[in-house]
Amino acid sequence: MTEAKTIKVSKGTYTRLSEIAGELQMKLKRPVSLDEAMQHLLRLKGRERGVKITDLAGSWYMPDEEWAGIKESLFEAWKRWRPREIKS
Repeated sequence: MTEAKTIKVSKGTYTRLSEIAGELQMKLKRPVSLDEAMQHLLRLKGRERGVKITDLAGSWYMPDEEWAGIKESLFEAWKRWRPREIKS
């Protein structure tokens, strides 16, 4: 069994850590302890390049209406876009 230690954290830190544990629980679809949430944060911090873009996959909720608006604005911009001529 692992040796346990007690640490003091502020109420705000405890609240935020609980929120992170809740987010992990939703992502992993299983119970997540505060210890596991802290280990997750330490792994993120320990990466040489920081957070990978793939860590964000699925984290942004976008309704179909929002996607339709983005897509429409892209199509409009692409209609007006013309490549620059290359001068030799």
